Amino acid sequence: MIASGAALGPILEALYARVPMGMRLGLEAMESASARFDHPEASFAAVHVAGTNGKGSVSAMVESIARAAGLRTGLYTSPHLCRFAERIRIDGEPIDDATLGALVARALADEATLSFFEAATLAAFLAFREARVDLAVVEVGLGGRLDATNILPRPRAAAITRIALDHTARLGPTLVDIAREKAGIAKAGLELVTGPMPPEVFAAIEEVAHAKGATVTPAPELAQASGRVLQIGLAGAHQRENARVAVALAERLALPAVAIARGLADARWPGRLERIGPYLLDAAHNPDGVASLVRHVATLGVPPERTCLVFGALAEKEWAPMLDALAPMAEARVYVAPSALTSASRPAVNPSAMAARVPGLVASSVGEALDRAGQDAGKDKGKCDLIVVAGSILLIGAVRAKLLSLPCDPGVAL
Repeated sequence: MIASGAALGPILEALYARVPMGMRLGLEAMESASARFDHPEASFAAVHVAGTNGKGSVSAMVESIARAAGLRTGLYTSPHLCRFAERIRIDGEPIDDATLGALVARALADEATLSFFEAATLAAFLAFREARVDLAVVEVGLGGRLDATNILPRPRAAAITRIALDHTARLGPTLVDIAREKAGIAKAGLELVTGPMPPEVFAAIEEVAHAKGATVTPAPELAQASGRVLQIGLAGAHQRENARVAVALAERLALPAVAIARGLADARWPGRLERIGPYLLDAAHNPDGVASLVRHVATLGVPPERTCLVFGALAEKEWAPMLDALAPMAEARVYVAPSALTSASRPAVNPSAMAARVPGLVASSVGEALDRAGQDAGKDKGKCDLIVVAGSILLIGAVRAKLLSLPCDPGVAL
């Protein structure tokens, strides 16, 4: 059920009707639609951010830095946690319902063949043009080469944050295959900044970039980039790697050091190692992201007997390795299926299958899962001091909405 206002609700319902088209890889429909709107993607300076993990965090950091420098900013990310409007932000705030409704309606009316993500991307580019942003930070949706966001002309700066195994059916079975797809955002004269990655993966990115007339540079250590210790507003040791990339991008934008320091410290990205009371919410949805989560939990000093895990995942994900990695940190576990408006080809894992792999309780809803985690998941009532929620961005959005009593549009894994 759409939670947005009365005027926006029907428009979002029309957009959501395109979810069954899935995440289409290809630029033809986007290029055709953008041409009819006089190419809104060419009306603003942009930063383009690709990667398996970390691209959302890097995008949030760069946008925060740019705002600290006094720029009028746009930020386009996906998927959303609670409200669809979170995907399109102006000056750090979700776009207002009236503007969002008008822009989505225009995108839908113009081109009946646009997918959900393509129409959302077109609406974002129209929003940035109408808001006259100085800089838009645009997160790639899937891959890079054929992602709808790749109609952007050469951006001011671009990055590939990290390469890990995810979406292998669409992007290829190996890290090198995935890297080549993500390197497809390279454009002539562009310098791609990269996060840490194995030599063969970096070499694959270099090969694709050089063929397009672009160059590739690893992000330097923070001390080398800034000359001083920087405070990062996002929790987790892995965010220092993301901050390296964000700082390198900010320096290529010639943003001042004081804005870099302030923007990193002020950066917020909900659902990523976010604490809400005893709950730790993290959108880890692949083995690489789970590894970062496990390392962070180990620093908190909460033993497994006082930790509870709430876990749910889409069936297309590598849920078994994720659960195997997460299970030892929590003696109590609750399994629940993420509820989302997805195509029939993207079902959730049956919680009973997860309980069969690693013993735990099965919940029929997010509300029941939270009740069990907070009350009877541990050996004694109220035993869990730390409740870790992970496995799917869709699950994180639903849990966050429950805990904070937030209105929530249906989650979409696109």
